[in-house]
Order: sequence, then C-alpha cells, then structure tokens
Amino acid sequence: MTVWPSIAKYRVARTLGRAYSIRAGWYIFTVGNFLALALAPLSAVLYFLRVLPGVGERYALTNRRIVRERGVLGEEMQSVALDRFDAIDIRVQPGEAWYYAGDLIFRQGDIETFRLEAVSRPEGFRQACLKAHFAYKGIKQAMDRETAMA
Repeated sequence: MTVWPSIAKYRVARTLGRAYSIRAGWYIFTVGNFLALALAPLSAVLYFLRVLPGVGERYALTNRRIVRERGVLGEEMQSVALDRFDAIDIRVQPGEAWYYAGDLIFRQGDIETFRLEAVSRPEGFRQACLKAHFAYKGIKQAMDRETAMA
C-alpha cells in the first residue's frame, strides 16, 4: 500500500487550512470558503510540489516495513520494521483537519520510533499498518517456535 502525504505537510498549507476553516458567514458563503476559492492557485502549486520528482515523498507499507520514499523512483529515505512499534497514534496539527490529514506516530512503549507527516485520511493507513504489524509478529513468533522445536 502506498499513500502520498497531503499538502498539509507544508507550514503554509496548514496556515491556509486554519483560514479555510473559518465558519463566519451564512450557509456555504463563509469566509473560509471565499478564501479557499481565492487561494486555489496557491493550493494547486502546493499540490503539484508534493508529487514533484526528486522533491515529493510517499509512504509505502510492505510486508516487512513501512518506508518513507522520495521521488517517482522511490529512493528510500527512512523506514521502520513492522516489529519495531506496538502502537500508532494519530496527531492532527492545527490546519491539518481541513485537509482530512494527520501525523502517524509509531511508538514502542513510550518511545517514538517513527513518524509520517500529514498522511491523508490517516485512520485507514493506520489500520493497514496495524494489521500488517500483527500479521508479521504472528508469523515471526510461529517461525521462532518452529525453530526452537527443531
């Protein structure tokens, strides 16, 4: 499974997200909606910047680890093995909520082992990571028992 981070990974986009969330107004005619319409070109630039070859990042879930990759070819920047965490928290920074994004924080006990910033729809990716984690740990335990019995 591969996901691309939201534009909320940029500070300027989080600031825009806070502005777009302003509900002052009537019905759909809110200050936030007018700002979103007026600043759409800037948001489009940020959108394409996040996927630009050599600059953009993506997050990949494999059968053994979670990887932060750069660019179209997927140059590995950082990774964490599926057995190096036992919990995943979602932290939504101010401005990320408008984009339906949040940071995934991977923890081993109280220690943060890995962080993915501004994941779009973070709960779905969190659930996929937890399922892969439990499957990996179960298979690893079964293989260890089989090795010990041999």
